[in-house]
This record gives sequence, C-alpha cells and structure tokens, in this order.
Amino acid sequence: MRRTPTIVGMGRTRARALQRLSAVLAATAAVLAAVAFSNVTRSDPDQALRLERAAPERTTTTSTTSTTTTTTTALPAELPVPDVSPPREDAPVVQIGRIEIPRLGLDAPLHEGVSLNVINHGPSHWPGTAMPGQVGNAVVAGHRVTYTRPFRNIDQLVPGDYVVFVTNGVRWVYEMAGHEIVTPTGVHIIDQTPQRTATLFACHPPGSARYRYVVHLRLAHSDPPNAVAT
Repeated sequence: MRRTPTIVGMGRTRARALQRLSAVLAATAAVLAAVAFSNVTRSDPDQALRLERAAPERTTTTSTTSTTTTTTTALPAELPVPDVSPPREDAPVVQIGRIEIPRLGLDAPLHEGVSLNVINHGPSHWPGTAMPGQVGNAVVAGHRVTYTRPFRNIDQLVPGDYVVFVTNGVRWVYEMAGHEIVTPTGVHIIDQTPQRTATLFACHPPGSARYRYVVHLRLAHSDPPNAVAT
C-alpha cells in the first residue's frame, strides 16, 4: 500500500494551508446548519479505508545482452505550489472547464477558487494546485447536500471509475485510485505529486463538516492523445 507522495516546498506553509481549509469548512458548516437534512448515513471514521494507490513508475529499464538503458520521465523543475491564503468570499466566479463523472451522472462546470461563494456554483479547483493534465495534484472541492450537490454520492466511486476534466478543448481522463476519510486537519490532501494525479473532496458524512471524504485519482489518458496541459 502506497501513501500519497509528500508535497515539495510546503513545510513552512502547512499552517496557512490548514487555516485556508478550515475557513472553507467553517463556512460550509454555517450553510449546512440552515439545511434540514434527514436520513443521513453516518460512517465510523475508525473503519475508514485509507488511500491505496499504485502510483505509476517514473523509471523503466530495457536490457539487452550487452547493455542496459534507463529512461526517466521528464518532470518540471518545480511542482505547483497550492495557494494557502484565506479564501476571499467576494471572489469572482470564473469557469475554467468542466468535470464529468459518468458513474454519478455528473456533467458540470468547473470553477476556480475554494471560497464558499465559488463552491456554491459547483465543483471548484483549489488555486495553485496542478491544473488538470499537469504534473502534480489537481484538487477539486464540491458540496454534498447544498446547492447543486455535485458530490452527493462521491462515496459511490470505486477504483477504476473515470473522472473527466475538460479544459482548453482537451479531455483529461483520470481513474479512481483510492479514497480516504480525514479530519479538517488533513491538509496533506493538497500535497503535490511527481505524477499526474487529482483529488476530489467534500464534507462527510452528508450534512456534516466533521470529516472530509477524499477521492484520489491518477491520469489514465487524454483526448487528443499526448496533449500538453496549459
């Protein structure tokens, strides 16, 4: 069982990341308090499955009878650095693409920003994390019981399910690699990786901000093939 790789260059900013994430969850909790939600299924956090990821290897070796050749995947000089400043509640709502989750029947706009004002309009990308298709970890938040409830059934995803991001005319097809349930202090979910990965998260259980349900994804392919993310 492999753990999500640790973020590069985030040691001194982890406290601010926690402050930003806490602000998002606190604002969400305020909305949830005004919503009468029944038939809530509660999960025992002690029984939560931890992330089980089989990250793609970055190095392959080809052998002949006389020589051995090693090929290493090229990586950017620096990984993306998540924005850990407090979210602006007056942030403009800017669509950057779309997100499709076939198993959930979801096809929705994808916005930029994790302020409550933005998330209320649908799934939203955490600023500074990788964009879909880029090396790193593209982090996306969404509601489960309020507004359009795009991630209402996020816990129904299973390994191998596809999540598609459409940006700049390219379809980035990711597949689910695993999931975990974390507390609001679990800021490691925004850690950037040396692979092309993505993370979806939402409050858990539905109607509560006590935990977060986190889905981890890895890039399967793009359409057109060999597209370059921008």
